[in-house]
Amino acid sequence: MSGPISEEEWALARRQSTDAVLERIERRKALLPYQARTVSLLEGVCPVLFVEKSRRIGLTWACAAYAVLRAARSREAGGMDFMYISYSQEMTREFIDAAAMWARSFSSAAMEMEEFLFDDSDKDGERAIQAFRIKFASGFEIVGLSSAPRTLRGKQGVVMIDEAAFVDSLEQLLKAALAFLMWGGQVIVCSTHDGFENHFNEQVQDILACKSSYAHLRIDFDDALRDGLYERICLVTGKEWSPEAEAAWRASIIKFYGSGADEELFCIPSLSSGAYLSRALIVSRMKDDIPVIRWHPPQGFVDWPKDLREAEVEAFCKEQLLPHLAKLDRHYRSCLGQDFGRTADLSVIHPLQVRPDLTLATPFVLELRDVPYTSQFQIVCFIKEHLPRFFHAAFDATGNGAALAELARQEFGAVYVSEIKLSEVWYMVNMPKLKAAFDDGLIELPKDDDILNDYRALKMQRGIAKVPVDFHNMGADGFERHGDAAPAGALAVFASEQDSGEVGAGTTGERPSAEPMSEFGKGFNLVDRLTDLFSFTRF
Repeated sequence: MSGPISEEEWALARRQSTDAVLERIERRKALLPYQARTVSLLEGVCPVLFVEKSRRIGLTWACAAYAVLRAARSREAGGMDFMYISYSQEMTREFIDAAAMWARSFSSAAMEMEEFLFDDSDKDGERAIQAFRIKFASGFEIVGLSSAPRTLRGKQGVVMIDEAAFVDSLEQLLKAALAFLMWGGQVIVCSTHDGFENHFNEQVQDILACKSSYAHLRIDFDDALRDGLYERICLVTGKEWSPEAEAAWRASIIKFYGSGADEELFCIPSLSSGAYLSRALIVSRMKDDIPVIRWHPPQGFVDWPKDLREAEVEAFCKEQLLPHLAKLDRHYRSCLGQDFGRTADLSVIHPLQVRPDLTLATPFVLELRDVPYTSQFQIVCFIKEHLPRFFHAAFDATGNGAALAELARQEFGAVYVSEIKLSEVWYMVNMPKLKAAFDDGLIELPKDDDILNDYRALKMQRGIAKVPVDFHNMGADGFERHGDAAPAGALAVFASEQDSGEVGAGTTGERPSAEPMSEFGKGFNLVDRLTDLFSFTRF
């Protein structure tokens, strides 16, 4: 259509273009795996869901299906109103169009689709805005609203805030939306990122730090491609799919976004560089009475006879470690984390005790330089045997550290040991928990300049906090450091959160509530029906 078209022609073209999607999909799965996972979470016990996502992966389209399923049910079956909020009227209209398409495909349950004027009054007077809704025979409706927090006043149901990072007053909008939970409502918050300091990302970081109990999903561009996004695009547009075509298309999309690709496609907030922990924050968690114990064995120690090496290590442990281990509270549970190093880097062992108020007591931090594997294992075993109520150890199993981690697993038992490959994914999930421990005053460190510099070495790179690969500085002993105390601390905090149970503990029998809980949340089993369009359209 090259010339102007009428309103009726435009409406017909919109309906044909959306309905044609389902006609082309035919008996294939209506929802791609990441879309189905999202709907599955929403159908389960998930009052609040935050989703970090790439641009244009069809998540809103999937949520429109969920909106129809929820609004079309009777009240007894869990039906309720569904309210969609975004920062633009065009996005709202697109969502309502998608919901209308799903409603037509499910059944004739939608009574009518209409535009109406919504009263958006404020202190400056009365005003009305254009809004959209679909009414269902169930008595519930899908409504598209503005992003002003006051639009949620007096309402109840499911609310979805789409591209939440870009709406005005997100913090106030969330406060209004979360009130829906009191009467069984649900809140869905989806967005690409708009900067590290944005309130959307602050909420995500709180979830990753376990400061918030909300559910969380992260779906970047490559996740969507792996789940068949480009194949679906080819199916709908009539193009032939091939791995080569997908690779070329992927490269072209990334090139199109340029420097914004990390944020727009890969869920990495922009403007996220610099020190992860401030000097003032780190120093505020340091205490004078926590020692740093450092051991650098004599040159050639690795070639000493085995019995002499073991005797030397035993003497070191009894002289330097045992006095501090003997002071530990026998009533507190204990754990440890170790960042492994052999020649170039330090091995740092950070034990912790969990106090009744959940603060983490550090008895000492141990730094080992150029200590052989077997001697490191001997030291780890000595510490473990003298930690009261030991329940877990987390070891850096990256590279050469895997050997020591495996020995510990065999000696302590697999349930008491985590062998951690320090990857970007691990850092992304666990460094916010370390930061939360600092922010909330849960962790203690020795007052030591080298330890301070190690934690100051943590930098935000591509939205993830870690010690940069190329970072090295000179320690007080004249040797190079690589920020080794910081990952050791993160591993120790990780260990403190494990539920392996302490060595020697037992159970008191089966809980009566276990069986009923296993049945909880089976609900309507609608997600399974969503995966096959044939049964899906007969629902």
